[in-house]
Amino acid sequence: MKKDDRINILVLGSGGREHAMTHALSKSGITGELHCAPGNPGIMELAVTHSADIRDGAAVLDLCAAHDIALVVIGPEAPLAAGVADILRQAGIRVFGPGRDGAMLESSKAFSKKFMRRHGIPTPDFDICATLDECRLAISKRTPPYVVKADGLAAGKGVFLSDDESDAIRACEDLIVHKKLGEAGSPLVIEDFAPGLELTVFAVTDGESYITLPPSRDHKRAHDGDRGPNTGGMGAYSPVSIPRSIMGIVEDAVLRPTLNGLRSEGIDYRGVIYMGLMITRDASGEDKISVIEYNVRFGDPETQAVLPLLDGDFASMLLSCAEGRIEPNVSADAQGAALCVVLASGGYPGEFRRGLPIAGLNRGRVESPEFPGSFVYHAGTAAGIDGEFVTAGGRVLTVVGLGDTFKEARDRAYTRISAISFEDMRYRSDIGWSEE
Repeated sequence: MKKDDRINILVLGSGGREHAMTHALSKSGITGELHCAPGNPGIMELAVTHSADIRDGAAVLDLCAAHDIALVVIGPEAPLAAGVADILRQAGIRVFGPGRDGAMLESSKAFSKKFMRRHGIPTPDFDICATLDECRLAISKRTPPYVVKADGLAAGKGVFLSDDESDAIRACEDLIVHKKLGEAGSPLVIEDFAPGLELTVFAVTDGESYITLPPSRDHKRAHDGDRGPNTGGMGAYSPVSIPRSIMGIVEDAVLRPTLNGLRSEGIDYRGVIYMGLMITRDASGEDKISVIEYNVRFGDPETQAVLPLLDGDFASMLLSCAEGRIEPNVSADAQGAALCVVLASGGYPGEFRRGLPIAGLNRGRVESPEFPGSFVYHAGTAAGIDGEFVTAGGRVLTVVGLGDTFKEARDRAYTRISAISFEDMRYRSDIGWSEE
């Protein structure tokens, strides 16, 4: 493709996921100018960043007009739930990401659960509760651990697990009565706990055809050994060592019925479907799949571990998906292994300090010749003085290691981490331990 045939691309978002996506797009043969709104200091190495409210479709449309944007890639869930993709498509701009109706698979837990029930997709049994009395009844029917989920988007803070019935009811009261999460906390989904092994599968789809990407697994708990509070994710690895038959079950029992269900309900879905799954093995030795959640965008930090494994043109794949003619421009058969570790502020996911100087970032570059086979993606950083960076969030950086084996990937990630420091930096030292 000649340079004149390249297209300008706008990425919406500001986290480690968007930094990883921008990095992958920057390597594409069809990418002309790269833009990102609002971006972060690390993304500025790869793209022109813009200050904009990415939930405001008109503001995003103005950006597209000003910079001749041909493809918009939406990273986080909030703009999707706000219908930004709909506004852009109506204006003739190609978008990777579903419209508001498709985004309800994530923006409403109640909609998602009822959708799965309508279309025979395996998911834990559930009740949808609008009052505290309904919550008490739903909890009384179940055994611990109890699972309480806020209906709406809650930035990773809407799921509560407890072994104590009174604690579960108290969580319901906080949400429904005291409006701890505002309107996102009503109604509530109370569902059976699903034991087993967690698995994340991304499927890039134009609504009919799809490409499944290498399966991944993230680590939600804050501390080593899967202890401590839930977080947005402290690290991930890919691929996950599972029998090939399990991916067949995922496609037959979950992915195809999901796409069929979307089409039957008149939803034109172009983007990625994130399937958060639980794998269990019954007494006969047969593997069973249960859907814990859908997301309608790439996950964070799983994206940082999955995208480096792909072989091919990432931008071409997203463009063909946005045009409704998805093409296999990317090989999804993972070669080697990738592992990412989140460097977090002390106190995360609770209160933490901001503005702490970060050492060892090599002026924000993703890749460094001193640390081959590793990447650093910014998430919660801000520009400091003299070209340095400071902390500006709970999850500050994601460090990725690549290798032919998980041991090599782990060694490269943690070696690069050893050169980075900020006051009270926290990270898990056991990401991907089960794959070695």
